[in-house]
Amino acid sequence: MVSGCSLTRRLKNNQALVRKITIKGIDDELAETARNYVDKEQQPNNWLNLQFYYLFSKNGKRDIGEAPNLLDSSLVEFSRAQIQKFLQNKGYLKAKVTDSVVVKNKKAELVFIGTEGPLFKVRNFTDSIADRKVEALYRTNSARLSHIKTGSRFDTDSLAAERDGIYMLMKRNGYYDFLRQYVTFNYDTTFNKGVADVKLVIDNPIGKSAHPIYKINNTLITISNSNGRTPGKPDTLAVDSQFRFVDFSKKFNPRIVTIYVFQKKGDLYDIDKQTLTTSRLSELNVFRNVPNPTYEKLPDSTNRLNTKIDIVPLKQMSDRVEGEFLFNAGRYGFSAGNTFTDRNLFRTAAILQVKFNYSVLFDSGSSAGNRIENQEFKLGATVTYPQILTPFNLPVLGKYGVPHTTFSSNYSLFFQKGLVERISFANSITYDFTETPDKVHTFTPIDIEFSKGKIDPAAKDSLLQKNYYSYVYLIGRTIFSSGSQYSYQLNANKLNTYQDFLYFRGALDIGGNTLSVLSKIFNTARDTSGYRTIFGYTFAQYAKGEIDLRFYKSLGGERQLVFRINPGLGVPYGNSSQLVFEKNFYTGGANDIRAWLPRTLGPGQFNRGIAYGGDVNTLEQLKYLDQFGEIKFVANAEYRYKLASDFFGSKLKGAFFVDAGNVWRLHKEVENPNGEFKFNNFFQSTAMGIGTGLRLDLGFFVFRFDAALKFKDPEFSGSDQWVLIDHFNELFHSGPFKKAYKQANLDSYNFLQLNFGIGLPF
Repeated sequence: MVSGCSLTRRLKNNQALVRKITIKGIDDELAETARNYVDKEQQPNNWLNLQFYYLFSKNGKRDIGEAPNLLDSSLVEFSRAQIQKFLQNKGYLKAKVTDSVVVKNKKAELVFIGTEGPLFKVRNFTDSIADRKVEALYRTNSARLSHIKTGSRFDTDSLAAERDGIYMLMKRNGYYDFLRQYVTFNYDTTFNKGVADVKLVIDNPIGKSAHPIYKINNTLITISNSNGRTPGKPDTLAVDSQFRFVDFSKKFNPRIVTIYVFQKKGDLYDIDKQTLTTSRLSELNVFRNVPNPTYEKLPDSTNRLNTKIDIVPLKQMSDRVEGEFLFNAGRYGFSAGNTFTDRNLFRTAAILQVKFNYSVLFDSGSSAGNRIENQEFKLGATVTYPQILTPFNLPVLGKYGVPHTTFSSNYSLFFQKGLVERISFANSITYDFTETPDKVHTFTPIDIEFSKGKIDPAAKDSLLQKNYYSYVYLIGRTIFSSGSQYSYQLNANKLNTYQDFLYFRGALDIGGNTLSVLSKIFNTARDTSGYRTIFGYTFAQYAKGEIDLRFYKSLGGERQLVFRINPGLGVPYGNSSQLVFEKNFYTGGANDIRAWLPRTLGPGQFNRGIAYGGDVNTLEQLKYLDQFGEIKFVANAEYRYKLASDFFGSKLKGAFFVDAGNVWRLHKEVENPNGEFKFNNFFQSTAMGIGTGLRLDLGFFVFRFDAALKFKDPEFSGSDQWVLIDHFNELFHSGPFKKAYKQANLDSYNFLQLNFGIGLPF
């Protein structure tokens, strides 16, 4: 086994595998960076990547994993020279680097020893700028952008950053023709005292006394058809004094493009506004190709630029069929759906999506044999406009992202055999806009929902006999709700990076207050329970808030540590004694506490087997419906790392994680004994799961597979809660613990839960 996994098992006698790089004599702050200047073919292989190569590549005919990085003396010399140059660029102008190689058992260690010499620092920094306007512009902004200061390290990175900063400053202020080559540095290091005198020089164009400043003139926008062709000679539409519009596809209103062209006639040329225009037109999600605008100088002495924007649209119509198969512990089912998309409704780049979905869950382990547990039919439509639509004349909020107005309408029919049939119809208007690159606001001023439950008469009588009135009320009632929601996200744009940052999302949902006022003004009728009605239907009144707070810590390379806390609270008041069923919290699932299936954890220390006394009908009727709460707290910790850079053309990544939390009822409830929240019982009523996972990163999305184990289960008491420790011997085998659980719950106890998903869990 050991020889079969040996990293050198395919090497010839005269070959050695690079397994270690040692760098000495260099400051710690530079040593890690210096390591990156060793040629990539002389870097030690990742152990797993190399094993994949030996296992799958078959003499290099397949590009899987990493080929062995063999010792190459010419590349070692090249690496030495690169490290020496790096040190000199960092201010150690007299630095020298030597190298040596140690080979043992076909494994090579590369040793680089640096002699840094004195660190040169800037003694004097002056400038010589021929153009007086450029000089004034630079000096006005130098304190903000300058990377070179008296006493700072003299290094070429600072000089390059200074040159780039000046280049961008000029490009933002009308200097369309400005080139980096106009910026040079003269420096004198002959004092032999570790100091340098630096002089910045900005030259004028050859043969000119100043740099020209350009302004924007007219703009020509051309839209081809979806094949990128421009057939025929359509008329050019003059939109206004600036814009000319040619649409070969004949499908777009000019305004939807012109509002996201940020360089207006008479403005100074600005490279940032050029990039902003390209970004926003791309974010409309109706164009396949949006290159940067191009410019043409007018053949006169006015220094004006005509702009050309050439766009290729996506196909307007598309249709996607979706499906998945579910299986867990005797329960299996499928989900099938279809999504139709029109990307340019009413010629305004509005996106219409019509979605249909049907799902069904079977339970082969139920007392009734193989039967349908539940099924659901959903039909919905959304129209998303790429602007804020209001009766008021608001400015275009597109500087940091395209804003949206979304009209949504959804219908669903849920059926659980022997218990309930529920229909719901929801309509909403939502606005979202980006305040800054890091801050996103989402506001739903109108969210109206009508839901009606029809409970099975026999099930209703059975539940009422057991005093389970709340379940009958929650799942069997007809209710009308009207509310508003607001959410705020911070740093969502950094979620796919390896930076150190904090992510925050806060959401608030408030409903029923307007209806409450109207019902009192018009003195509307009350239902049999004494609650006010609107249009003959009881309405809900509630407030609900939730926070998602995460801390992302980079550990170097593609390694990352993530901590997350996710609390939530919902409170019914006024015209409601309980939250609408859909507004309650539940836990479990692929993005939450992964060792439990969705809706199978909590509330608190609620134990279904004990609460229902083994009653077959109640256990089956209320499955997935009785484990919810008005309070939620979830915490997660996850370590993410890269396993292989090339695994069948994608990156293979791994994760270890710990999940903890639960949901609780606000008050003591007959239906959920031990399910209420109590501070002195918080730890005892908290669930814990541990696990590991694999992520197949294809670049545009991630396939995820997680295996999670129940570690602490709050439905038990005392030491029995630590199920993985106390009952480890029953992890893969049945014993007294599993037999007792199945007898009480008429269901199997599963330590292990497998989750498949797309995207990261958080």
